[in-house]
Amino acid sequence: MLHIPFYDPEKSYDDNYAQGPFGGFADGKKVITEGEPTYDFYGHKVYAPLGIPAGPILNSNFVKGAFEKGFDVVVYKTVRSGTFPCHPWPNVLSVKVDGDLTPEKMKSALIADTNYHEPLSITNSFGVPSKEAAVWQEDVKKALSYTGKGQVLVLSFMGTVKPNQTQQELIDDFALAAKLSKETGAPILEVNLSCPNIGNEGLVCYNVPVTEQVLKAIRETIGDTPLIVKVGYFDNNDSLQKIAAAVQKYANGISAINTLQAEVRNDKGEQALPGSPLRLRSGVCGATIKWAGVEMVKRLAQIKKENNYTFSIEGVGGVTVPEDYTEYVETGADSVMSATGAMWNPYLAQEIKEKILKLKVSIQ
Repeated sequence: MLHIPFYDPEKSYDDNYAQGPFGGFADGKKVITEGEPTYDFYGHKVYAPLGIPAGPILNSNFVKGAFEKGFDVVVYKTVRSGTFPCHPWPNVLSVKVDGDLTPEKMKSALIADTNYHEPLSITNSFGVPSKEAAVWQEDVKKALSYTGKGQVLVLSFMGTVKPNQTQQELIDDFALAAKLSKETGAPILEVNLSCPNIGNEGLVCYNVPVTEQVLKAIRETIGDTPLIVKVGYFDNNDSLQKIAAAVQKYANGISAINTLQAEVRNDKGEQALPGSPLRLRSGVCGATIKWAGVEMVKRLAQIKKENNYTFSIEGVGGVTVPEDYTEYVETGADSVMSATGAMWNPYLAQEIKEKILKLKVSIQ
């Protein structure tokens, strides 16, 4: 059953930032988990290794709503070292996919509209907007104050591509964003390498040499603060092996996946997301990409086993019902994240805690 989403697709990003969250995240009711937290999440005890990944948690008000609804790991939306605008509205649309969004289906255009239905899948296109550093640093500190017992906040950050920028300047900007993020006091940091940061060259995580240099610079900047690396889907196992080795060397965990890219049009065949022609291709998330997230976790778990690696694996993608949590954990995930599913079901954490983890919760 779909509920009122805590991020309103009918409103602009700025309106959501200023007025949100909505639905269950704004009703003031708290999901209280009883007993003592026992799951380890990068050195922090949580009731459930379950949360919301970087994306829909725009600011401290959204963090507060997520914690109150029992999501014990909340990732503050990716920030940058400087301001960055959001893509034009609309930024979220429902997409029509029959079953899994396989590589073959990604070759054809998907139809998008505002008719959200189950199984829920959407496209989102924001461009990773960011307030100026002083603004988000202060807001992250506020968000930290909402952390309850058995809960932890993660701060996501990234570097920014600029005109005529050298590769070293991009690496330096990742390090600066890491420095600014650490200054907030966030106990865990996540570097987002899964958004298009190198123009038409694709995702940073697909450029293994650059990824290694970025992670090295970040580690030198943040010291021993736990670091998670957010990556996209890899169809090349050799590259995934190399990324895993870099994560083992410089980070503490890997989060996979973000979205799958596909062409998105309306029922008239027109570009569904306005503005730049580059928005014709957009990230797709929700139920239709679960296969890719589960597959990545399985492959990463195998790489860990073969090499005696110690990094943790966060399973992300298509978690919309409690049983999806079980599937990810059984495949090898140490923790599980839900963005689209949580957006339309604020009670998902409560359901997983009660139905899957058999934890006792109460509503206050």
